[in-house]
Amino acid sequence: MNETELKNRTKKFALRVIRLVESLPHSNTANVIGRQLLRSATSVGANYRSACMGRSRVDFAAKIGIALEEADESAYWMELMIDAGLVPEDRMTELLSEAKEIVSILVASLKTTRRNTGKE
Repeated sequence: MNETELKNRTKKFALRVIRLVESLPHSNTANVIGRQLLRSATSVGANYRSACMGRSRVDFAAKIGIALEEADESAYWMELMIDAGLVPEDRMTELLSEAKEIVSILVASLKTTRRNTGKE
């Protein structure tokens, strides 16, 4: 996957999460978890874009690491929404799968970058 494709994919992911959070029931729990998910999911693409503008491989790796953490955190909040009964699991399956795929892509990118910089 090239840089432009991943930028677009992370942006679409954020937009899907925005729509999900807007559709959540109005309760304290849904508001808190929804806000956390919104922050982490929108941060994935922003941090990936920042990584692409990195000044060095070390800078790139650091920023990819942040994007990775945010993608994994997004998956956590989605799992919590399912477990708390805020969203039916079948409604969340594709979005949660996308979060996990983005995590995998970022892990691979981080490993490659670290291998190329000798920082494994």
